[in-house]
Amino acid sequence: MEALILAAGRGTRLEPLTETQAKCMLPLGGKPVLEHIVEALVAEGIGDITILVGHLGRQIMEHFGDGGRFGARISYLTQEERLGTAHAVGQASFDDDFLVLNGDAVLPREAIRAVADAHEGSSATLGLLEVEEPSLYGIVELEGALVKGITEKPEDPKSNLANAGVYAFSPDIFHAIERTGKSPRGEYEITDSISLLIEEGRTVKGVTVQGPLLDIGTPWTYLDSNQAVLDSMEMEVLGMVEDFVAIKGELHLGEGSVIRSGTYIEGPVYIGRNSAVGPNAHLRSYATIGDNCRVGGGVEIKNSIVMDGTSIPHLSYLGDSVVGRGCNFGAGAKVGNLRLDSANVKMRLKGELVDSGRRKLGTVIGDNVKLGLNVMINSGRKIGSNTMIGPGVVVDRDVPRDSFMVLKQDLVER
Repeated sequence: MEALILAAGRGTRLEPLTETQAKCMLPLGGKPVLEHIVEALVAEGIGDITILVGHLGRQIMEHFGDGGRFGARISYLTQEERLGTAHAVGQASFDDDFLVLNGDAVLPREAIRAVADAHEGSSATLGLLEVEEPSLYGIVELEGALVKGITEKPEDPKSNLANAGVYAFSPDIFHAIERTGKSPRGEYEITDSISLLIEEGRTVKGVTVQGPLLDIGTPWTYLDSNQAVLDSMEMEVLGMVEDFVAIKGELHLGEGSVIRSGTYIEGPVYIGRNSAVGPNAHLRSYATIGDNCRVGGGVEIKNSIVMDGTSIPHLSYLGDSVVGRGCNFGAGAKVGNLRLDSANVKMRLKGELVDSGRRKLGTVIGDNVKLGLNVMINSGRKIGSNTMIGPGVVVDRDVPRDSFMVLKQDLVER
């Protein structure tokens, strides 16, 4: 069976990270989300893979190439207009049964196998996950193993089985896609195409799979997914740990990296290749440091993703945050991750203020951002890529990309 991975989306809810990075190329546990998916397919013997690219697709193609170094045979399709999941699947052409997976969500490899094994004799087979809040998902109604209906975010759910976003299809799906109209939100939805198959009396199956589903749809679910990956990783120390470093819990330390004296680590912590930490730094649980990074003295990082080439060298605090590539923190730059009133932190996504459901959430910073001395960033704020923030600025609102922000002050003569 071949596989199609949908990786064309823009990922606007993850801006500013996706201003300069393809969403599915964002790192989880030191490797791109999409690489986790490719590895899971190959591990299940599915090596013929087509990746549908769009926004910043060149990044994907350059990373994976022909797939040889991943044990796969990878080809590419380009979706020029992103008009929905049915439109995306309709860009492909398969003569036999095939799998479809979303390129921004990772399921255990056993879930992929379960869907493939259950598919025999069906026009479509859906992987299903049991969820605690069905009204937030596309919910599937089953009769035995057969799907009888799919409802998006129902007010009165008929089950707690959510569409997990992993499918097996026969070529019948392409005929259904041709007849699929636009949904109320103006897109061609694959669930509407599946509903057409059901109406025609075609066999559509549902199979319950085991999670977790690692979804990076929002900054906070991105952090949750990173935690899950670190919890499941086989940790190893390939770099150098100097004397008088305290390590509690699990640590991954990449080749060429060094942890200098006086540093305290509470795992699980991931540090990539050719990075330097310390002296006298504090990395708390789920701190994730990329390749070629610098974390210096008096710096504390907790439950945050710091991407390749970023430097946080002096006296900074970073918590519950995501920082892009090639950034630099001036001495004393700090991020707030807790409101004074302890209410949930809200963050603006796609122009709307969204409750994260978290009491602790810091910042999201795009690529190539420079922070001056003693910059302070309030919880829930975002800073766009290629931005410079001058010394002493308090970032109390989102800052768009390519900005230059300084603090003006008056000189009073006496």
